[in-house]
Amino acid sequence: MNFPVLETERLILRQLKIEDAQAMYIYASNDDVTKYVLWDSHTSSEQTKQFLQFMIDKYEQENYAWAVTLKDSDEFIGTIDYVMFNKEERIGEIGYAVSHLYWGKGYMSEAAQAIVHYGFAKLNLERIQARCFAENIGSERVMQKIGMVYEGTMRKAKFSKGTYYDLKMYSILREEANLS
Repeated sequence: MNFPVLETERLILRQLKIEDAQAMYIYASNDDVTKYVLWDSHTSSEQTKQFLQFMIDKYEQENYAWAVTLKDSDEFIGTIDYVMFNKEERIGEIGYAVSHLYWGKGYMSEAAQAIVHYGFAKLNLERIQARCFAENIGSERVMQKIGMVYEGTMRKAKFSKGTYYDLKMYSILREEANLS
C-alpha cells in the first residue's frame, strides 16, 4: 500500500514511525489523556515502542493510521486513524488521540476534517462515524466541528477499565460533506 500523506493548513499527517515513540509516550502515559480511550496509560517507553511497532507492522495490510505532526516543525502531537474500515459496506469509523500539550487548539478537528475528506474522496466511503464516552466533551466537540451529526447515546455500550460507559455516536454522510 502506498500510504497517503495528507497536508492541512497547520499539519502534516504521515505514516507512523518508531522515532515517534518518545513523543507518543509523553501523552500515552498521561492519565488525563487516557481517561477516555480504551487503552491503559503506558507505563514505559518500551510499551509505547511495542505499540508503535504493532501499528507499523499493520501497514503491510490496509491500515489508515496517521501520525499528526505540526507542519512547521514536524513535531509529533498525536494520532488519528480509521479504527474500523468496511470496504464492502463503505463505512469507516475514526478515532484519535492528541497530546494534552495541544488540547484546545483545533489541531484534531483539522486532522479529522482531512481524513474525513480522504475517506469520501479516495476510499469511496458513504458514511464515516465516530464514538466517544459521553463525558468526553473535547472529543465530542471535534465531531461537531467537522460536521458530524449526533445520532444518539448508546447506554452502557462499552466496558473498559472495569466500568460500563455510555457512548455518544456521531456520523457524517457523503452527501453532507463538502468535498470541494
